[in-house]
Amino acid sequence: MASIRITKEFSFEAAHALKGYDGPCRNIHGHSYHLSVTVTGNPVTSLNSPKRGMIMDFSELKTIMKAEVIDRMDHALILPSDLDISELKKLGETFSKVIVVDYQPTSENLLSDFAERISKALPDEVKLHSMKLRETATSYAEWYAD
Repeated sequence: MASIRITKEFSFEAAHALKGYDGPCRNIHGHSYHLSVTVTGNPVTSLNSPKRGMIMDFSELKTIMKAEVIDRMDHALILPSDLDISELKKLGETFSKVIVVDYQPTSENLLSDFAERISKALPDEVKLHSMKLRETATSYAEWYAD
């Protein structure tokens, strides 16, 4: 049987700041992110399987995405680890959901992080194919498996 792709869409709210950036995004600001996740695989063919005809149940993909990305990132402040550590400690005392990442938290880098997390959590027979992270109504980044 041919390989099939399925896509599920997600949304989360988050703020970030881009250290050293030469525009307004160097300031803390937020986005209503929209994330499309596409996986690929072969539909289950076993007559005895409740998942017959599916690559995976959409609810299983939702569970993985909530655990690996959505619950972690939703309503978080995402900052790069090379900011002044004393400032980060102060933020952590004031805000309960500050995520410090070892990269500049651009849409492109967030997608790379998400891809690594999601790929590890998917069933062996299902592979991550692509993702689209929409930062605004007119701006997005895309990730594709090589």
